[in-house]
Amino acid sequence: MAQGNNKKALNKKVRKGDKGFPVATVAFYGPDNTVATKLVCAIIPYDGADPEPMKKWFKETDIRKDELILKEVLAFIENNGAKTVSMVEDIIGCPHEEGIDYPEGEHCPQCLYWKGKDRFAGTMLH
Repeated sequence: MAQGNNKKALNKKVRKGDKGFPVATVAFYGPDNTVATKLVCAIIPYDGADPEPMKKWFKETDIRKDELILKEVLAFIENNGAKTVSMVEDIIGCPHEEGIDYPEGEHCPQCLYWKGKDRFAGTMLH
């Protein structure tokens, strides 16, 4: 699959590795493990700090392929002076937020794929 210029630029920033703080984190979320419909980028200003600022993008189709959104992500990273960019290419969970989109302690009723799954390992929880 061909990559656009913004996808390449984002991957290049990730490949540079640890250059210190501030650190930008980029995470993808979706209703299953095939389509990312949400992207979250957060800036961690120093070791131990809460991520702030944080920005979220949403799209009905795979957001990882949207060059305009990736351009906005790159601008957000640049505008916040991030020296390091950390990104997991895989989709790491449901795009809905516990306690906001559905009750605390329950599974998302819209994203049954993630019910009972370890979102990082992709395996079922016991």
